[in-house]
Amino acid sequence: MPRLRTTPQHTSLTKLYTRTRLRIMGSIPPPPSKPVKVLMLHGYTQSGPLFRAKTRALEKNLQKAFPAGITLHYPTAPIRLAPADVPFAVSNNTEGGDKEETEAWAWWRRKGDGTPYVYEGLEKGLAHIAEVLKTEGPFDGVIGFSQGGCAAGMLASLLDPGRREAFQAAQQNGGIPYPEAFEKDTEEGKAQIHPPLKFAVSYSGFAPVDTPFYQAFYEPKIKTPVLHFLGTLDTVVEEARSLALVKACENSEGRVVYHPGGHFLPSSQKAPVSALIAFMKEVLHNVEPRNEKEDSVEGMDVPF
Repeated sequence: MPRLRTTPQHTSLTKLYTRTRLRIMGSIPPPPSKPVKVLMLHGYTQSGPLFRAKTRALEKNLQKAFPAGITLHYPTAPIRLAPADVPFAVSNNTEGGDKEETEAWAWWRRKGDGTPYVYEGLEKGLAHIAEVLKTEGPFDGVIGFSQGGCAAGMLASLLDPGRREAFQAAQQNGGIPYPEAFEKDTEEGKAQIHPPLKFAVSYSGFAPVDTPFYQAFYEPKIKTPVLHFLGTLDTVVEEARSLALVKACENSEGRVVYHPGGHFLPSSQKAPVSALIAFMKEVLHNVEPRNEKEDSVEGMDVPF
């Protein structure tokens, strides 16, 4: 897995590529022997089909890196946005994407500029994701962009062992309850609807750690391995907001990658894509023991 952490103001694509390549010159686990299934959560004002169109290059790179098969599932968030809900017209543009869109959707709306603020519709957004887990899952991991990156962190948290108890404790301090959509009845009582995820990836994501309503998502820290991508020129999600999510995850050291761009998912930049592939191979290898000798970078088919 890449151990990459660069200083934003001194980052260039060349430096990022070089540092990533040097870090992964050691052994890299082979791809899993079974197909991989990933949930893709789009950003604020986007949709599932639009997000897929903007990440086609990433999808092709992942298909090449995981020869046993990989499926990316792109649901559309349930909350339709009105023009007044879209304060930044181009913030959801990604590499090569069109600037004009006919539909805008969200997993929730933020109400309130200061703290505490509220994520209006969060229960509806999470319930929609829970339904996708039940009808299309199980999933190995989740990848999210912007608001979808925040949702990816929340999803990983909700499926962590012991998270229901954390929500119950936080309710005493005004926290929201554990979402009913993520619970199912069993002979032993209530249980989570889906196994813990093997990994999560956040691009320009964030975490609402500064309001008590959502404390239980992040205390205790998220156990699921999470890789974080931040754009050095991102003017939509401030670095501090993204780093709040980093700090809310266990074992975050070496799992922060800065790319030399703005508020978009770098689906075709070689260094960030290689970092993602190396991370996914490592975490999937840890849950699928294999006897084969680990591949070196020279024998690995990566999109350098």
